[in-house]
Amino acid sequence: MAEKQKIIETKHTWNLEKEMMTCTYCGFCKAVCPVFDISNWEGVGPRGKIILAYGLREKEIPADDSVLERIYQCTTCKNCERRCPSDIRVVDIVESIRKDLVSNGFIYPAHKQVVDRVIATGNPYGETRKVTFKHENKPKAKVGYFVGCTARYRLPHIANATISVLEKLGEDFTIIDEVCCGSTIQRIGWSDDEVKKLMERNIRKIKEKGVEKVVFTCAGCYKMFKKSYPKFTEIDFECKHIVEEIAERSPKLKPLKKRITFHDPCHMGRYLQVYEQPRKIIKSIPEAELVEMELNRSTAQCCGGGGGIRAAFPECAKEIAARRIDQAEAVKAQLLLTSCPFCVTNLSNGKSKRKSEIEVKDLIEVIDQLI
Repeated sequence: MAEKQKIIETKHTWNLEKEMMTCTYCGFCKAVCPVFDISNWEGVGPRGKIILAYGLREKEIPADDSVLERIYQCTTCKNCERRCPSDIRVVDIVESIRKDLVSNGFIYPAHKQVVDRVIATGNPYGETRKVTFKHENKPKAKVGYFVGCTARYRLPHIANATISVLEKLGEDFTIIDEVCCGSTIQRIGWSDDEVKKLMERNIRKIKEKGVEKVVFTCAGCYKMFKKSYPKFTEIDFECKHIVEEIAERSPKLKPLKKRITFHDPCHMGRYLQVYEQPRKIIKSIPEAELVEMELNRSTAQCCGGGGGIRAAFPECAKEIAARRIDQAEAVKAQLLLTSCPFCVTNLSNGKSKRKSEIEVKDLIEVIDQLI
């Protein structure tokens, strides 16, 4: 990045003055921040980001590459908000100041590449190939499966497992020919106009199929539809994660003699409070033993991949994941399950870094094997 300094206009953070001024600088947030845990650097912790955002907002400090680095070293995992005694919306502050930085010309080259790919091809991987699945897709159905970019283009075995489970459950469904849900570029701080275009394309494709309920594999896509889409467009269909759907149906599963632990994706957990459904499924597996990591449910550590951090700071993302692998190994788990393809990807990177023998899988893969 070219070094430059600039006093920036901060129109996106003006409604967050109360949030910024409420911070008492107690520092409780630092104890649960996965990035601070690695760097031990005040500027990248939640408290440091609030101070930086306020300085930018009040034009007391200029934006430059060092500020950009600090603001973007955040997975937006929301654990700081859980710990904050003042209930400060830290993620809103971070994402709003990112919008201000982007609109003033400050963006990481790696993030710009992601945005360009999404705008050009409809996915953050820049894939132009047509992906087909082993399913006779119907032009219309009451249930639609929103595959998500990572499962569609990088981990198709997770998409195929989801399709297989839906078929085994006798579900009448169709696969949505979607574009990126918009989460990737929204987390980076790109304009609402571009995010809204993606939303409108997806809503149109869903309505064309006559879908009344959309099922998701990706926790990030699910959170976008539940939390972000209603702010920009009308949602007149039900949204559910595949794990919630399966937990409700309670299908009979074959035995699996494994010591299993579960990683709560931030978007499923702290954002949507979906904690017990995956555990209900795991507990229903004969001969399986569910063991909880010390940090679980609302206190679960982030996998390290979210908030654009994996694209701009891959080594940081990998180390956060590696420390989550350490936590799984501490309870002697043989199998680490989660319910998000992106978490699977980053946790697998952490596994490689630690040279661990633990298996990392999406829960839907195991369900497909056992149902």
